[in-house]
Amino acid sequence: MAMRLAFALLPLLEENGWESFTGNVDICIEGPRDTVVPDYCLLPLNAPLWGDREILSSALIMVAEVVSPGSQEMDRVTKPRLYAGCRIPVMLLIDPVASPAAVTVFSDPEDGEYRTTTRTEAGKPLRLPSPVDFDLDTSIFL
Repeated sequence: MAMRLAFALLPLLEENGWESFTGNVDICIEGPRDTVVPDYCLLPLNAPLWGDREILSSALIMVAEVVSPGSQEMDRVTKPRLYAGCRIPVMLLIDPVASPAAVTVFSDPEDGEYRTTTRTEAGKPLRLPSPVDFDLDTSIFL
């Protein structure tokens, strides 16, 4: 599902000169210097690194997580708090485990929480807010 998201956002990357990774990049959480590997991340080209390979969390434009049966608590509760605490502007939660399957976008991070949350049933359109500014067809996750 992360690859489906990557393909859907490809025109956005080309238009803005951004790049993305699907689960194969380490993110350095600034402050504690903890490392996390999101299922998908969107960032500007030449984003600053911590060490040789970890991208600094302050560089990220968006992260996405895909919920699996074994990651429900981590993806639905822990990671939104973690990413909001890093002030990552947008987090997308793709939840095929929910009934019905759902997609949630979190935005406007402040004081360790996202102030704005929009959830829709998978299959319906979902607006990814600024700085992404993209209408996502969530039927790609069905």
